[in-house]
Amino acid sequence: MIASVLVEYNLKHLDKVFDYKIPNKIEEDLKVGNKVLVPFGNKQIEGFVLKIHNNYDKNITYKEIINIIKKDFVINQELLELGRWISEKTISPLILCYQIMFPKAYKANHKTTINKKYEIYIEIKDFKILEKYLKTKKVNKQQLEIINIIKDQNKVLKSQINCSSLKTLIKNNILKEIKEEKNRQVYFNKEEIKKINFTEDQKKAYLEITRSENKKVLLHGVTGSGKTEIYIKLIKDCLNKNKTAIFLVPEISLTPQIITRLNYEFKDNVAILHSRLSEGEKYDEYRKILKEEVKLVVGARSAVFAPLKNIGLIIIDECSSASYKQENTPKYNAIDIALERRNNNDALVVMGSATPLLEQYARGLKNIFKLVKLDTRINNKLPHVSIINMGDEIKKRNTILSQELRDKIKDRIEKKEQTILLLNRRGYSTYISCSACGYVYKCPNCDISLIYHKTTNNLRCHYCGYSTQMSEKCPKCSEKSLLTLGMGTEKLENYIQKEFPNAKVLRMDTDTTSKKGSHEKLIQSFKNRDYDILVGTQMISKGLNFPYVTLVGVINADNSLNIPDFRSNEKTFEMLMQTSGRSGRNELPGEVIIQTFNPDNYVFKCIKDNNYVQFYNYEMQIRKTLKYPPYYYMAQLKISGLKYETVRDESKKIKQFLETNLSKNFIILGPSTSNILRLNNKYYFNIIIKYKKEENIYEVLKKIVNNYIKDQVSIDINMNPLTTI
Repeated sequence: MIASVLVEYNLKHLDKVFDYKIPNKIEEDLKVGNKVLVPFGNKQIEGFVLKIHNNYDKNITYKEIINIIKKDFVINQELLELGRWISEKTISPLILCYQIMFPKAYKANHKTTINKKYEIYIEIKDFKILEKYLKTKKVNKQQLEIINIIKDQNKVLKSQINCSSLKTLIKNNILKEIKEEKNRQVYFNKEEIKKINFTEDQKKAYLEITRSENKKVLLHGVTGSGKTEIYIKLIKDCLNKNKTAIFLVPEISLTPQIITRLNYEFKDNVAILHSRLSEGEKYDEYRKILKEEVKLVVGARSAVFAPLKNIGLIIIDECSSASYKQENTPKYNAIDIALERRNNNDALVVMGSATPLLEQYARGLKNIFKLVKLDTRINNKLPHVSIINMGDEIKKRNTILSQELRDKIKDRIEKKEQTILLLNRRGYSTYISCSACGYVYKCPNCDISLIYHKTTNNLRCHYCGYSTQMSEKCPKCSEKSLLTLGMGTEKLENYIQKEFPNAKVLRMDTDTTSKKGSHEKLIQSFKNRDYDILVGTQMISKGLNFPYVTLVGVINADNSLNIPDFRSNEKTFEMLMQTSGRSGRNELPGEVIIQTFNPDNYVFKCIKDNNYVQFYNYEMQIRKTLKYPPYYYMAQLKISGLKYETVRDESKKIKQFLETNLSKNFIILGPSTSNILRLNNKYYFNIIIKYKKEENIYEVLKKIVNNYIKDQVSIDINMNPLTTI
């Protein structure tokens, strides 16, 4: 028998299967989907078996498979087909499309090992021998206690009774040690959850979903409308039918609150998969799924690949989140994967958001998705939104906080209520400049200024990771004239603490949540009202429910609005609407204050009116005029290399190839330099392709990927990108 094996190397010329002879010792055990160890050149590497057949070629001397790695792990047929589908749709090497599906321990990589955890239990070896021992031997009091404890409990952890008497009983063959595998426990807060009954709106939405013939549902519900309760009821229905379910949430909103809720509802029937888990925890959680010990998987983007069987439901919460799109190759969108798995399993897919992407809402209106609405909050009280013109405030010397926001924060502190302040930029200062000579600290690897972090007194590049210590003197003119300009969350935290010395201020951003468990602890401490004010980046905008938060302030709403991207308005609207939704979610009324230098921008008017449809209609006119999604599909080619001239010239050649091989129905823009020309010592150029029908675009792009092998230039293709930056 012959096995066709896809090897672990991610190289274009190796993106194919290699045939190996199956030795007799593993012939009965080997299955399609197994991970195996094979000889490759003068090395031993890992790979996946994609086919088993009898097609011998007499002219070939076959090497033998060395062994099966992890016999309990088999890529099931659905995931094997899914990998091929991803490879086709994203124009990516097939091996990478399988590697993304698994935690590190299961990837094809010969250097990876994750140890299982074990616990040692003690149990009685033989009751007849025990009875004889008790009659014929002198047993001390401690030995008798140990025997009685084990009789009552059947088995006991060795660590609980470890002593010399135990060793004597084991030595005399009365007791024996049993080694049992132990899963690493994923931390979550345990708390009692109040039983919540459906409102009339929730009942209506639930019935619309369950009675719909269209099994692709878009649940458009305002923040605080009770979408989570509907999700939980749908999961219960699914599990009661003996089917399995996947619950996807963006990494940014995968908070302990949702994990706690799901663990409360479904106990040990839940596996959790997300990037904050250790490799060991991911390994254990994944094995729970493989062994069919759980029926519900909750997690971020990669949880969509959970090897569940008989999937009946896939929920995608906050479906507008950009984190569902993978930034590295293969650049898949988890929502596309969920819809493809729906087709394979005849499952129900529910996408939920207060601010769905324009493409998603358009498909809802066209009945490609079943559009279900939740227009009112459970408490029937949306927060009051105020738009503050910071142009007027600057004249009053209110540069950071407007007078109204300052007064409202003070009022909340006096009332023992809580405030959230959003500034979507971490660090202390956005750049450091010398007032004497004008020098600006820049990253030596990237075409961008360094961000100052006061806590560690260093300057960092948030793109390539370069870091250097801050000095007192300017490195160019040696004057002590360095100014910290711009503002990040760290500086805002210091400012707020000085302005409100009696308030306890908490900061939540990537810097404060980098340690394991820190994210959970910060959220729990704010929920416990240990702090009055929470300062943070967009990670505080979703998935959080704090009963005593009655004020949300947005410090600089123009940050994301000014990004040169066709989705900048949409991203700003989403972030501000979601952040606004953190205010007044329970009994206490909420307020939102948005500070901007562009108060007349239609985005802010739509947020003030809490009117998604108004924003949708206005933005769709712009998208139609400029030929952007959902009216056109898009593909982005990023060409990069170490030499500017080489990248520029090769980009022009690629455009010529595209113009020659694609019809005039395609709009080809560029090549143009990327918004940040140089990153990590590489220069970047962009080519954008817009089209209404695919025609031959996949064939043409595959030719570029397969045939365009230049040592000096790399080509990265992104189908339907969520951003063109």
